[in-house]
Amino acid sequence: MRILLVGAGGVGGAFAAVAARRDFFEQIVVADYDEARAQRAAEADARFVAARVDASSADSVAALAREHGITHVMNAVDPRFVMPIFDGALAAGADYLDMAMSLSQRHPTQPHAKVGRKLGDEQFAKAQQWEQAGRLALVGMGVEPGLSDVLARYAADELFSSIAELGTRDGANLAVHDDEGNEIFAPSFSIWTTIEECLNPPVIWERARSGEDGGWYTTEPFSEPEVFDFPEGIGPVECVNVEHEEVLLMPRWIDCERVTFKYGLGAEFIGVLKTLHTLGLDSTEKVRVGGVEVSPRDVVAACLPDPATIGPVMTGKTCAGVWVRGTGVDGQPRSTYLYHVVDNAWSMAEYGHQCVVWQTAINPVIALELLASGTWSGSGVLGPEAMPPKPFLDKLVEYGSPWGRMELDPQA
Repeated sequence: MRILLVGAGGVGGAFAAVAARRDFFEQIVVADYDEARAQRAAEADARFVAARVDASSADSVAALAREHGITHVMNAVDPRFVMPIFDGALAAGADYLDMAMSLSQRHPTQPHAKVGRKLGDEQFAKAQQWEQAGRLALVGMGVEPGLSDVLARYAADELFSSIAELGTRDGANLAVHDDEGNEIFAPSFSIWTTIEECLNPPVIWERARSGEDGGWYTTEPFSEPEVFDFPEGIGPVECVNVEHEEVLLMPRWIDCERVTFKYGLGAEFIGVLKTLHTLGLDSTEKVRVGGVEVSPRDVVAACLPDPATIGPVMTGKTCAGVWVRGTGVDGQPRSTYLYHVVDNAWSMAEYGHQCVVWQTAINPVIALELLASGTWSGSGVLGPEAMPPKPFLDKLVEYGSPWGRMELDPQA
């Protein structure tokens, strides 16, 4: 297996650190628009080489993949670059993985009621091309989406006879501090991506609505707040509806009645996002400032700390998982939260990468190892739910970061 890793930022750097400890691949080409950043990530292992790539150009991605005889293209950049990397991989005859799917476009007249172009629609529209080429595009293979989808598949296969709701729930008790120890505002993940998913209309899927738009519909941002009590000392966190790929992926492969995604953002973060939107600073459309054209969202990202650098001044844990409600295999009502927790102190000490990017990066490494061994296989555009879950979860334990299960009161 010869891997082209596109993107050497926070997640890409963590991917390289995790992969360096495994032996299933021959070479990884670490590529970034900033070749110096790619070189820093490539220092993790003698099997890595650095290169420059323009992720906005399918031709650039394809040319680099052909040059190095790449078998698998791993996308570790912002979702605005999904389609050129996706198309470039196919053009080069390589398989493809990503951790976020092609961008949505809101409904032109009813954005908070009806879906427009959904997350992943552009990729699924090309599924037949991938099938005909005998190539696999494994989409949404990070942590959320990714591990949460694997856990949902496991619940459906092993724990439940029928599922009323698959509810991905993401929460943390992370804090970032300045040199004086004061807590500061510093998102632990790409602010560009966070703005995109949090300010877009959230998507929900219900089987009862399948006669219209396939069952998908939208709501207002930050709708339906609920307090979820996260495990392993994180505790109660208010979670709200957010647009996310799980809702677009899970209903395609898992039999259930409803799918939701809720994110524990916190009141301060929601307030910041609302302010950015009010001021137009969430926009990706370029504006002219002093003779220079810039995107307001890019300016916001440039003004905040790089998520890859905040690990040493961050404390706490992050949790990703899926809350499954329905009927257990014993015929009784069941409510179970399947989850994965990473402590920032552990990931920094063990890998030198902060917990949020590390938790995202470990999952595509495991997926690639399963593909290399033939344990996972397929062609077309597939989500993690299309693959057998147990080998993946066993690997997670083998990698030293086990998943957990928490039983909840089904009557609550």
